[in-house]
Amino acid sequence: MSYSRHMRKFLIPLVLLIVTACSAGAPASTVPVPASAAASAGAPGSAPPASGPPGWSPGVSAAAPSGSRPSSPAVVTIVEPVSGASVTGTTVHVIISLTGATIVPATTTNIRPDQGHVHLYVDNNLVSMNYGLEQDLPVQPGTYVLKAEFVAADHAPFNPRVWSPEVYFTVR
Repeated sequence: MSYSRHMRKFLIPLVLLIVTACSAGAPASTVPVPASAAASAGAPGSAPPASGPPGWSPGVSAAAPSGSRPSSPAVVTIVEPVSGASVTGTTVHVIISLTGATIVPATTTNIRPDQGHVHLYVDNNLVSMNYGLEQDLPVQPGTYVLKAEFVAADHAPFNPRVWSPEVYFTVR
């Protein structure tokens, strides 16, 4: 085997690993759909189904340790929009409250129950993996269900999962 073929054999997997690690925390680019169009995704009050950006799996991370997941003392709530709100425009401003834990900016496999990220779901679809507590989400006219989940720093859920109460809002 030539030297360049030998090096290529090791460099390609290394580059793929680096690209994957660097993009693991990138926000999803999906646009929310009205609740009526997503009715088949699950009933209100149910946990979001296994959907998200390509390569995403609920409760599983490439870096997740085997065995059980830790629990978290965190409590996550959606402050804005309030349930029943009517919103105008092409974006909805989301404000989240988190107690008992802090948001960390980096993805890591060093899991602590009081550190992590927030995932936002619209109509049971993962639309954002957020490193903060405020965000503008693109919306179109319709009625939506918004829910937040506090997840560990490796983007996998705690056990039990840390969900906010659902918030229903309408875009006019």
